[in-house]
Amino acid sequence: MRVNTMISISAFLASARATSAFSICSKPAVRSVFRGSTSRAMSSGPMPHDDEKMPFYALGVNLAKQVGGQTGFKSLLDDDELELVLSGFCESLRGTSTQDDAVVLGTFGNKLNQILKERSDGLTDRVKAEGADFIANFLECNEEAVKTDSGMIFYSMKDGDGAQPTVENTVEVHYHGTLIDGTVFDSSVQRGQTISFPLGGVIKGWQEGLAMMKEGGKATLVIPSDLAYGDAGSGEVIPPGATLKFEVELFKVS
Repeated sequence: MRVNTMISISAFLASARATSAFSICSKPAVRSVFRGSTSRAMSSGPMPHDDEKMPFYALGVNLAKQVGGQTGFKSLLDDDELELVLSGFCESLRGTSTQDDAVVLGTFGNKLNQILKERSDGLTDRVKAEGADFIANFLECNEEAVKTDSGMIFYSMKDGDGAQPTVENTVEVHYHGTLIDGTVFDSSVQRGQTISFPLGGVIKGWQEGLAMMKEGGKATLVIPSDLAYGDAGSGEVIPPGATLKFEVELFKVS
């Protein structure tokens, strides 16, 4: 019982980490450019401890990234439940728990997996519904916006007059990507450097949207999840089922 339950929990965590790297496109080299440059829109403040203590604090951050961040626990658990997770972690690590770890896992491991699965499934549906509402509101507020047959929204901010790309081309762009709540998850604009990539190697929403632009043009793309990162999301910053909004400026087609 002990082995089976521990394998079950580990499998859940491993599965969550694996799906976080999912992408619709099939060229990993290009996908890694976008994933590697993603960042939270967070303010930069002072370190919480002095330099001697910070390496150990960094260990805690690393563990949180590997487990809590990748599985999206902060979206699935409330504050009280997170405190219980931290309590179990600390007591098990210190050896101060009042119950044997194997008994805890054997008794409650399967229930944990069930709770996380049910909440994860429900969360994705809610995120998709919020995305659909955002798209409807965007269309209502922007009369010139176009909804394509695939469900993507294209809104031209500036018409270009140069070459128009296909999925066979390489494009050079500036872009600013946000979730529908305005959270910035990736931005070449913030990094201050354009990026070039084969158009056939990125998410389908980009392939379709960029193909509607010409060199010199700028547009807003609102991309539903099935044309972006689907039910898996991507890393910590793009939730499962998320609708994405990009402002894209096309500089060069080659």
